[in-house]
Amino acid sequence: MKNSSINLEDLILFEDDDFILINKPPYVSTLEDRHEKVNLLGLARDYISTAQVCHRLDKDTSGVLAIAKNPEAYRHMSLQFEKREVTKVYHAVVDGIHNFKDDLVDLPILKQDDGVVKISKREGKSAQTYFTSLKSYKLHTLVECRPVTGRMHQIRIHLSTLKASITGDELYGGKPFFLSSVKRGFNLKKETEEQPIMRRMALHAYALTFADLKGDKKTVEAPYPKDIQALIKQLENNS
Repeated sequence: MKNSSINLEDLILFEDDDFILINKPPYVSTLEDRHEKVNLLGLARDYISTAQVCHRLDKDTSGVLAIAKNPEAYRHMSLQFEKREVTKVYHAVVDGIHNFKDDLVDLPILKQDDGVVKISKREGKSAQTYFTSLKSYKLHTLVECRPVTGRMHQIRIHLSTLKASITGDELYGGKPFFLSSVKRGFNLKKETEEQPIMRRMALHAYALTFADLKGDKKTVEAPYPKDIQALIKQLENNS
């Protein structure tokens, strides 16, 4: 089955005999999704039939995604994830001004039946994330997020507990970013409604560090996609 207009080769950041690391575009599911024709596992298997995705990113999240080309590589990477030997770095634009310096959020997360998570000290699974502010703007902050564990929606819910919800992440308290909020004298044409700069949350999987099958450490970084570039440009121009 050949998949859509997305060409996997255009997304590749790193490739060797065992792994392909791609820059996942937003709005594309990692695994098969009955509501969507296109998913990254399908694209990877069009490229190499034995491909397996090593971890998941939320559909709306962009950034580094590791794909194993063979079963041995998949086992090797899975074991590193299990032992927490893979370092994941995310970048998020969050609402408000925050000065995080390697701040740890250590709060257990419970996945609910409706696909949303909540903090639950009694029933949740342990989850830890470190946060560091990279740059402050007028009403927003660019934050580096380093999850230790890999729970569903972990970064999103942990940031919301710091009153620093991800911009555009309305599920966990984030607000859409409108240019009128930062740009003086911003005027819309009559009878048009202002649209947010980004139609998703501003979260990007920026870097992944892992060991290849020879034991050599590799760090792969993913450039920001166009929508996050546009958001940061507007924040810089108007702060």
